[in-house]
Amino acid sequence: MSRLDRIGFADEPLPLLGIAAWSGTGKTTLLEALLPRLAERGLQVAVIKHAHHEFEVDRPGKDSHRLRQAGAAPMLVASRRRVALMYETPGQEEPELLELIDLLRPRRPDLVLVEGFKAWPLPKLELHRPELGKPLLAPQDPWVRAVASPAPLALPAAVEGLDLNDHQALADWVAAWPARWPVAARPGTEVSP
Repeated sequence: MSRLDRIGFADEPLPLLGIAAWSGTGKTTLLEALLPRLAERGLQVAVIKHAHHEFEVDRPGKDSHRLRQAGAAPMLVASRRRVALMYETPGQEEPELLELIDLLRPRRPDLVLVEGFKAWPLPKLELHRPELGKPLLAPQDPWVRAVASPAPLALPAAVEGLDLNDHQALADWVAAWPARWPVAARPGTEVSP
């Protein structure tokens, strides 16, 4: 049984979409722009954010505070030492995504956006900025469903290209995601808009 199968999406649909990108691509900035647009569409969107370091929660200017202010409900951020929804996890190697998802399940969000956890087998929207000089994830990751970039890119056949600067179109694509779940939750599945 795969990690994604253990999430139990067939029994209790909880649409998940990973936001995957190299550091410095603007994942949090994009989520800040998308969350209000998704809320305007009536979607309750939860965010799980993986942090690679120790963090404090809800300090002004920090990602968790910014995303909460943008409308994440609930806001959950995780690192190897703490998980915020807020409880301490001393000595834990890395956060367990399945446990974090289970924490959100009682809130019944319409969609869970997962920032980080890019090695996990879950459908992803990749953000790519060629000027960073980093390779695309999509050719090696069968879970990438779309790539948002400021310029058109050569992508694998089943991967949709999106304009990273068109926040309205990106919000439309993300807002339509729950309707595509769980069919699109299988690796290599072609997703139609």
